[in-house]
Amino acid sequence: MRPTTVFVRRLALLLLPVNALLPQFTGRNYGRSMVIAQQGIVATSQTLASQAGAQILARGGSAVDAAIAANAVLGLVEPMMDGIGGDLFVLYWDAKSGKLTGLNASGPAPRGLTPEFLARKGIEKMPGKDIHSVTVPGAVDGWAQLHKHYGNLPWDRLFVSAIAYAEQGFPVSEAIEEQWTSPVSFDGSPFA
Repeated sequence: MRPTTVFVRRLALLLLPVNALLPQFTGRNYGRSMVIAQQGIVATSQTLASQAGAQILARGGSAVDAAIAANAVLGLVEPMMDGIGGDLFVLYWDAKSGKLTGLNASGPAPRGLTPEFLARKGIEKMPGKDIHSVTVPGAVDGWAQLHKHYGNLPWDRLFVSAIAYAEQGFPVSEAIEEQWTSPVSFDGSPFA
């Protein structure tokens, strides 16, 4: 065996136990670095939305402002998951006042969708998957209600990132590309 090979093997053996002990010296036992920020962080399923929310926080926006900005971007980059065509449900904790607020911004049924209308169609029970079970979207109204009570920044500033991505385009993540290219029927089952 050549002397350099022996030296390299001994060095590797010496380093191995030290590397195994590093997590206990640093208090970490995982591979990722911690996320540390002064203005707060925003976590979503899509990095572009998280960045949009974090930018709002950095500009002095409230948590609600950041959530609205992030949700607007999500509606663009993941439209099948959420967005302006859906509903909004919120639990908001105000640490200063110690108050918990809930918001149900699910949209109402269309005005003409009455029990009498359904009875004339022969529908006795509200269908689960049917045009008659669709509601008017409530997300944007929910954003507006939240912003009115808890927003700091002007309304139009919350949509700068979403508008920029809509006009200029955005990278599509692998998970979303897979969903967009996998044909499925309206009930979620794959096409035959």
